[in-house]
Amino acid sequence: MSASSPGIPVYSCQKDTFCVYCVYMSNSEVGGDLDYSPVSWREYFDQMQDVSVGPPDNMDVYRIYRAGHDGPLLVLLHGGGHSSLSWAVFTSAITSRVTCRILAMDLRGHGDTLVRQSGDFSTHTMSSDVANVIGACYGETPPPIVLIGHGVGGAIAVHTVNHMLLPTTVGLVAIDVVEGSATEALHSIQNFHKERPKSFKSMDDAIEWSIKSGQIANLESARVSMVGQVKRCEMEKAGPVTDPVTDPVTDVLTNVMTGPVTDAVIDVVTNVMTDPVTGPVTDAAIDVVVERDEESCDQSCDKKSGATEVSVSEGQSVYTWRIDLSKSEKYWDGWFRGTSNLFLACNLPKLLLLAGIDRLDRDLTIGQMQGKFMMQVLPPCGHAVQENRPEKVADAVASFLLRHKFAEARRETRSSNSFTQ
Repeated sequence: MSASSPGIPVYSCQKDTFCVYCVYMSNSEVGGDLDYSPVSWREYFDQMQDVSVGPPDNMDVYRIYRAGHDGPLLVLLHGGGHSSLSWAVFTSAITSRVTCRILAMDLRGHGDTLVRQSGDFSTHTMSSDVANVIGACYGETPPPIVLIGHGVGGAIAVHTVNHMLLPTTVGLVAIDVVEGSATEALHSIQNFHKERPKSFKSMDDAIEWSIKSGQIANLESARVSMVGQVKRCEMEKAGPVTDPVTDPVTDVLTNVMTGPVTDAVIDVVTNVMTDPVTGPVTDAAIDVVVERDEESCDQSCDKKSGATEVSVSEGQSVYTWRIDLSKSEKYWDGWFRGTSNLFLACNLPKLLLLAGIDRLDRDLTIGQMQGKFMMQVLPPCGHAVQENRPEKVADAVASFLLRHKFAEARRETRSSNSFTQ
């Protein structure tokens, strides 16, 4: 597990609001250059898997990352445009505080998840995806589950609990997802995606942009999470570029992108390069059907998608965004409309983490005053809360888990009560 990068001084302009300048300066070393090179997921997770759902000739494949062997299962759902790697540093932090298991999944259309109906971002479909993946990994008797979601992932977590898709769910954590402020901000999302670079000449450049633009305020997190947001595409004359390692899965999916999603679970595809996890993943038989190299970001990419402001010649690589969120615009309102009341209606312990008190809407303000859920407002840190302040988020989640006796404190942290107050 990786620790926070040492030797990086923290600067502050003493403002109460999130400051992009302070973000950049807090990640800068005096008189030195920053390291924007990518970091492997292996620094934070124990295992990477591809979970296949559906019949052999009609399957969807979901990328997941796992850590831990005992305790409750924390199912981590990322925000729109991000990937499960946005939880990497948080995973290191929370597993050092309490005994728990981690399952972080790439939502459909994001990261390395490959589904037939990749344009269906409805809350019904996406919450069903979560239930199908958990069923694939744990069968009908999964361990106690705490759903933790950020942004869109938080809305999906609320819908999953509200529709009782995972009966063993014991707790819910929503991070910076509030119906009022989210719906008000929807109109600005399109402008943000139009203004950001369409491509980068290297992964290092993408990481550097994420820091200097203020999208991510934590360099350590950016170095691992940006790998899940952009992909490498080769610029060639003839046809799409294919990767012999990923081609078995890609080829199957591109030829079966029709038909309804079924509840049948086929197998779990495990990358042989991952560190083995002690003991079986589930009681059910697991078939290893394909190998995928995480370090190779090559995926099918045509010249049209590579037409960006980065000047490249034939045979060179560019890094482009893995998902065009503008194509999901018709679902944006549905992600958040009614979410506050659904959150309040979930009949289990709940925690709401916010990046600012101004994000509370009327329904949640009343519910919080009535003691219907726990709430913590973190210091101004931007929307990517679990990336920008992973230690603070881990403290809050650990306190929530310990208060409700969902998990036990790690032996080495029991002497410290900094996150149990």
